[in-house]
Amino acid sequence: MRAQLARVDAVLIQAVIAAALSFAHLHDIASAAGQNGWKAWAYPISVDLLLVAAWRRLRSGEAKAAGWCWFVIALTASLGANVATAGLLDMTHVPAWLRILVAGWPAVAFLGGTLLAHSAPTPLDQAADTAMDNEVQADEPELPPMQPAHLPVEQAQHQQPATEQEPPESPALPVPAALVAHARKVAAEHHTRTGTPIDTPTLRARLGVPEPMAEAIATHL
Repeated sequence: MRAQLARVDAVLIQAVIAAALSFAHLHDIASAAGQNGWKAWAYPISVDLLLVAAWRRLRSGEAKAAGWCWFVIALTASLGANVATAGLLDMTHVPAWLRILVAGWPAVAFLGGTLLAHSAPTPLDQAADTAMDNEVQADEPELPPMQPAHLPVEQAQHQQPATEQEPPESPALPVPAALVAHARKVAAEHHTRTGTPIDTPTLRARLGVPEPMAEAIATHL
């Protein structure tokens, strides 16, 4: 834990020193280019704010092309001021092109900051997009469920309710051969006497057997 705190403290101290030196170099360049008073102090703030805004855009992962463009512009302004104050530039006789760049920087910084701020989606825009997506999903009609008629024949047969299946046939009662022969004689006698085939109730009454047995005998006649 102490090692992590020491590492963080060292990074913060290094960042503060680098920011202070860069701030001073930008102030000196702006002052040498004719921007006196509070204007010379405003230039370093403008460059650093544009650099931070471009870095945040790169971290967000959106519109990276614009983020890299303005990050390079702000870094060039900061790095150029640091190099220019290293004795390579006569601070008492600043060239005209540098005065032009320093004087035009506010417009460039304002343009870059505006583009970086307005090209990113705001929380209100994201909420509006989410609400619109929800409305579109609510307006979409629900598809009707697939009917069994659209299923394959084998699958539809397996999905038929059990109530539609035919009940299994009950096994036939065993009938003795002697009883069948006696029933045929009774049936022949009935047909000779009445001229019509004997029916199951009459056969049951003549033989004196239960109704299931009479129906089973009638199937053998």
